[in-house]
Formats: sequence, structure tokens, C-alpha cells
Amino acid sequence: MSSASDVECQSGDTICVIRVYEQEVIVVPILLLASFLVTLVFILLLRYCPEKVDRIRPRASKPVSRRVLHGIDAPPGINVLEHESIALDTPSTYSTFNPPSEYLSKPLSRPVATLSLPQSLPSSSPPQPTKPSFTPIVQPRELPRQRLPESFKLVTPLPVAFSLRSDTTVSLYRARMENRNVVLRVLKDTANASERHSFLEFASFLAQLGPHPFLPELLGVVSLRAPLVTVVEELENRDLLSFLWRCREEQVDPPCEMTERRIFTMAKQVASALEFLHNKDLLHGNIRARSVLVTKESTAKLWGLHGVYTRKNQGATQREDPGMKKWQAPELLVKKPASQSSDIWSLGILLYEMATLGEAPFAEISVNELLQFHQRGKSLKKPSNCSNTLYSVIKGCCQWKDQDRPSLAEVSRKILSAEKNASDKVFKVSGTVNIEKYLQEAGYGDANSYTVF
Repeated sequence: MSSASDVECQSGDTICVIRVYEQEVIVVPILLLASFLVTLVFILLLRYCPEKVDRIRPRASKPVSRRVLHGIDAPPGINVLEHESIALDTPSTYSTFNPPSEYLSKPLSRPVATLSLPQSLPSSSPPQPTKPSFTPIVQPRELPRQRLPESFKLVTPLPVAFSLRSDTTVSLYRARMENRNVVLRVLKDTANASERHSFLEFASFLAQLGPHPFLPELLGVVSLRAPLVTVVEELENRDLLSFLWRCREEQVDPPCEMTERRIFTMAKQVASALEFLHNKDLLHGNIRARSVLVTKESTAKLWGLHGVYTRKNQGATQREDPGMKKWQAPELLVKKPASQSSDIWSLGILLYEMATLGEAPFAEISVNELLQFHQRGKSLKKPSNCSNTLYSVIKGCCQWKDQDRPSLAEVSRKILSAEKNASDKVFKVSGTVNIEKYLQEAGYGDANSYTVF
């Protein structure tokens, strides 16, 4: 059977043959080449100009079904950030969620206003951290602005008092969102699938905790595309330990003063947050000054919740951290299970830190000798400017036998009663803190990091 070209074209008529097979030899290859070029351009735009893709891509009438996180993602440490699925005004390629309605005092879905001040404190520059005598690791690079939702304004790296561990997967930034200062906890691009999963699971855990006035407020999360971000309220005075160290200095701006009354007030706030966790059958396990954040009005909010999340999901099997031993109850030093009374011990150590304006507990005892020190029945020395009332609360919390320690309710009652009659005399401690010496006295090795979030 002859082909179509044999029928229609004379022998040797090439143009006729091409015309007969025009679709196969011209149209189809051109269409394939054009579709390849369009796909290539779209991929390049998606990689380097995601905001252009957002404008090109058609808006879906309904969001794509996905696993719902029940609250707002937060970071490390202390802020309770988790969310219902309520989207902010951000590009469609992002997914930003807000806390449950009872968590919020005002809606988060209104347009975001751009403010002109990048500082966390509107009227003054942020306090300068104590300068370490060693060279800290360089601050993380500026986050590419075009890769963040438009809700975040004035994004700048968050200063930290101590260097972050070089292999950390999270970078911290401050920003403005909804006319308030926030902290962005951003997962680095180098994070693997397991780290991304853990990042979002921790956020989900924080969301399920629910709101509490003395846990940092979780405000949102970006979870559908890189970079993954959790949004927490910024507490202008940062961690309590740095705050205590600033109180040692003269003429600091903003003013920083610690009195016995303020110590009891902050302790009452931390105890309230701890009671909230205990009522949910959760142990904190990391109560210390660097796990407490302080607002501009000197309100204390308990953070350091990653250990709570780890213990809840992985049991008691956690990586041993020598830098925690000075705050741990004796039963934990001998590998016994933690209990609520273990947190009571750490709460007593926190009171000691506040009374001494940030001294390391058991500074004269090495980590290796700490258990023997406790076994001999010795306890923390009474700080020079500590009242008998405050010292009695500290000693009561730090009893060798866990059954001899008061319950959290009893501690709270003592703190509340002491607060009413406490002195307003400002605590004074001479000399600033040598950070290298502090890290040694606190039991940190060279490989340990110091981070708040």
C-alpha cells in the first residue's frame, strides 16, 4: 500500500513531501519546544522570583486540604505559639495560622501597617548585651525579604548575648507584624526532612497547650513553603539572666532594678505558668533564669518548652546536658525519673539566681562533685542581701528528699504571702559578670551553647 506522499507527490518533490507531513515534522516539534521553554521559565521564576509566580498563578477558591495544625507555631523555649487554621493577608503560596480565638485579644486578619522604627523598643535602642571576652559566632545572614510573607515588616537579625551553636537549624529575627514587635524563628534551608518535621511538630505541641498569661504568646506560623517560620511576641527585656546582669550595671537604659518584691512577683508568675503545665501532666525540667523571658513591664514568662515537648513525645530519653546539672534535683543526677517535685527544686534555684542578680548556683562546686555535695546535706549559701523569708523559700524548695519539698500550691501560697510584706529596697551587687567564668561555674563545657529560643 503506497504512502500518502507517493499518492500526492511526484518523485523527487521534497516540498510536497514536507507539506504532506507538516504536522509531524513542524507543528508537533514546535509545540513541544514551546511547552519546554514555558515550563523552564516558570521553574526559574518559582526559584528566583516567587512573588511574580504568586501574581501569575490563579487564585484557588478553596484552600487545598492539608493537615491542620491546631494553633500557632512557636520556637524554642518559652512561647506558646499554636494555631487554628485562620489565614493572614499573605501571598497564596504561604500559609500563616493564628492562635485559637480565646487566645487573641484582637483579630489578626486586618491589614498590616508598616511602621518606621525597626527597633524593638520604640523610644530607645535595645539594651546592649554583656560583651563576652571570646569572639562570638557571626550573626546569621539577613533573611531574604522577598521570601517572607508581606505581613512581616522591618525584618532584622535578632541580637543575642551568647553565640549560637554552629550546627543549629534555626535563625532568629525581629520584625513588625500587626503593629507589634515579634520574633521570627526561621528554619534554615539546610534543615533536613526530619528537622522540618520536628519544627512543625513542636509548633503543633505549643498550639495544643493553649494560652496562658505567663507563657509567651504564639502569633503565627508559615508552614506550606520554605522558609518555615514561627512567630512569637517579642519580650523586650529578653531572658531573665541577661536582665539580672544588666541590673548590676549603673545607669542602664531602660532602667533595671530588682527588689525583693519584684523577685516574689516574678516567682509568682513563673509558678503560675508551671502550675498550668503540671495540671496538664507535663514537667518542665529546665527552670532557670535563662528559660524565663521578661517583658518591657518586667513581667516574667516561662519559656524553655522544647524539653517539655521532647519528654512528652520521646519519654525520658534525652541528650544529657552538663549545663543543666546545677539546676537539677538530686534524683535526676542519679538518673531517677523526674517528678513535679524536681521542678520545685529548680524553682528554688531560680529564686537564688534572682537574689544574687545572676550568679551561677553552687559556683564553687564542680559538676562531678555536685551529687556528693548534696548527699552531705549541704545547701545553697544565703546571699548577702537575701531576707530570711526569701531564703526560707529557697531552702524549702531545695530539700534533698523529694518528699520533703513543699507542693507547688504551698510554694505559691508562701510566695504570695511574702510578696505582700516584701521590701522595695533595690538589690545591688558589685561588679559585672565575666561570661567565661560564669559558664565554667555553671557547668557548661566548651561545646555547649547558650540560647534563649
